[in-house]
Amino acid sequence: MRLCFLVEEHYRHDGMPNEVVRQLKAWGHRVEVLRPGGSLLRMSEAVDAGAHDAWVLKTVSGGPGLTLLEAAAAAGATTVNDARAIRGVRDKALAAAIGRGRGLPLPPTYAAARPELLAQIPASEYPLVVKPADGSSGRAVHLVSSPERLAAMLPELAGEGMLVAQPYVPNSGTDLKVYAVGGELFATERRSPLHPDTSVPERLVPLSAEIAEIGARVGEVYGLDLYGVDVLLGPDGPVVVDVNDFPSFRQVPDAAARVARAVLDLARGSGSRPCPEVGSALPRRSGQEMSIPLQATAVTAATAASAAASVVAAAAPAAPTGEPV
Repeated sequence: MRLCFLVEEHYRHDGMPNEVVRQLKAWGHRVEVLRPGGSLLRMSEAVDAGAHDAWVLKTVSGGPGLTLLEAAAAAGATTVNDARAIRGVRDKALAAAIGRGRGLPLPPTYAAARPELLAQIPASEYPLVVKPADGSSGRAVHLVSSPERLAAMLPELAGEGMLVAQPYVPNSGTDLKVYAVGGELFATERRSPLHPDTSVPERLVPLSAEIAEIGARVGEVYGLDLYGVDVLLGPDGPVVVDVNDFPSFRQVPDAAARVARAVLDLARGSGSRPCPEVGSALPRRSGQEMSIPLQATAVTAATAASAAASVVAAAAPAAPTGEPV
């Protein structure tokens, strides 16, 4: 197959997606890597829908790569993920509106074009988490303790463009990251960027039935196939605080081969999901756990979505050495 990866300078030396590109080339596929943030793009000629079987985006949220991906999609090319789905999660204000409207457990979210407008948020909502609406990789995420602290931070926030603010969800200082790849879900835990003094080794952890259902439902709601979900375990249950297209997939077993295989399936049309229809709200359940060992942390996303009360836990299969025909 002929694939085009749009990779921002920020990710030039990252294992993801470079290891995926190497894996695809090792399987005999042609992969072109474009760096839209470091090139002059002649947009009238940049996209040739017939030149590649699929386009793959791995860029920072505010970079120009999504524009090029959307141009490829408009020309009829296959994109990974769907370009409209990526736009829907990269704008965090839009993602919050979509997610809460579809019943995902997201916190209340305020959006402001200018930081001084955040002063209108009631004091009862503090502490707040404030971040850029187009932020990524934990950039410029602030825990704001009070209206007075917000006032002091206005100069620092002035250059960030559209901002979103959410009431802080009390938690242990540990983030749960759920990755979806090839129809499977994996969970890792790691230190929250809001708690830099907390010592949390990043590791693969078992999925509860409730978290697995939320992880699968995120893909349905936003129309994503490869994605990550940041979940906090708050006092009132799990809360989704961020959704990322094409994340790092850190700690996922054989991540490069899994992602490469998922990209090929999506490029061939065998792994893509239809645009999601409006669905019912997520049912709430009380802490049902799956009894699975640490080495068996993958569950199928389809199983989690359709039968969450009895999620099937399956050991993560070893990636084949060759790419299937």
